[in-house]
Amino acid sequence: MKARTMAHFHRAETQHTDWCARDHRCGVAEHRSADLTAREIGGRAWLTRVRAGDVEYVEIRARIPLHPTEKVARWQLATALTLMRALLVEVAPRLSRLTGRDQRKLDRSA
Repeated sequence: MKARTMAHFHRAETQHTDWCARDHRCGVAEHRSADLTAREIGGRAWLTRVRAGDVEYVEIRARIPLHPTEKVARWQLATALTLMRALLVEVAPRLSRLTGRDQRKLDRSA
């Protein structure tokens, strides 16, 4: 009986985009832009544009200082989650609801 200890993955290489970082951030099948950083009001947020295969998306990371009081920290967490949900509702495309004309607008407005 022959045992395999490592799986072999084969992925088709994708070409770099105009906006990707073209460095260690890019993998064989994924391309990532340099981070866009916001440093305001004591916190930080990073946005990264990513293409994996034929799908593009934005990756959002944030570091927000929490209040030392548990009650206030929980309020901050709940508020952050509520605002993130509102952001997703506004920004994430609902492709199934778009008409053909609206879809073409989205395709051109990258």
